[in-house]
Amino acid sequence: MEDIFEQMLHRHTIAGDNDRKNALYEVMQHVVLSGLYRGGFFKEAAFYGGTCLRIFHGLRRYSEDMDFSLLEKNSDFKLETYFPAIIEEARLLGREVTITKKDKRNFGKVESAFLKDNTDVYNITFQTEKSLKIKIEVDTNPPLSFNTEQRLLLQPFSFPTRCFALPDLYAGKMHALTFRAWKNRIKGRDWYDFEWYVRNRVPLDFEHLKVRTQEFNGIDLTKEHFLELLKNRLASADINAVKADVIPYIIDKRELDIWSNDYFLQLADMMVLE
Repeated sequence: MEDIFEQMLHRHTIAGDNDRKNALYEVMQHVVLSGLYRGGFFKEAAFYGGTCLRIFHGLRRYSEDMDFSLLEKNSDFKLETYFPAIIEEARLLGREVTITKKDKRNFGKVESAFLKDNTDVYNITFQTEKSLKIKIEVDTNPPLSFNTEQRLLLQPFSFPTRCFALPDLYAGKMHALTFRAWKNRIKGRDWYDFEWYVRNRVPLDFEHLKVRTQEFNGIDLTKEHFLELLKNRLASADINAVKADVIPYIIDKRELDIWSNDYFLQLADMMVLE
């Protein structure tokens, strides 16, 4: 009889090695969330980012990293408090994990430019067929003015997870899409998620976007300025590089056939800004 970990893995469509790797990441993300829940983490923090959108809202692309924000600023917060709960949850599923804190001095320019000094970053390494690392970021001094909601997860057991509400998830993604430093690699996953928000008519919480932009970039953003910056980025991107980044994370590559700079500019005109 299969153990719970393997049962969770077989819920995914696995056509090749890359699909299996993506599925392993997602199952391990469920394990991390369940451990954090048992440890009481979601009493003081919320889940956000592309992985949250994938797990709780059915985004049709896989994701690797896990992003969390405290509900209130707290420079004394220690994620290490919750490590035993994550390790124990993995142990109950027959897996071993190692958790290490990343040294941000070794980050590349793109990564470090988008992380504040008070964002703690950790690697959780799972021993599966081969070691896979999940990067976890926790913002201990977060931009506020966001709403949260409880979302239910059924595997590896039933438990609620505190998540950013969709309009605030959207705001975080649009901040990344508009202001993320590119260097040599465009993060096409931002483009994919943007398309999802527009397609699903999710309203963007512009107030939270303003707060994020002020704290990260020192810009007092207006809706007009935001749209100008966004469209400049969408128009100037190398669309082939955008596609190349996201392809490993999606199952149906035909989704990208329509992608062009003009397509994304039209999506920008269809946004709903609150």
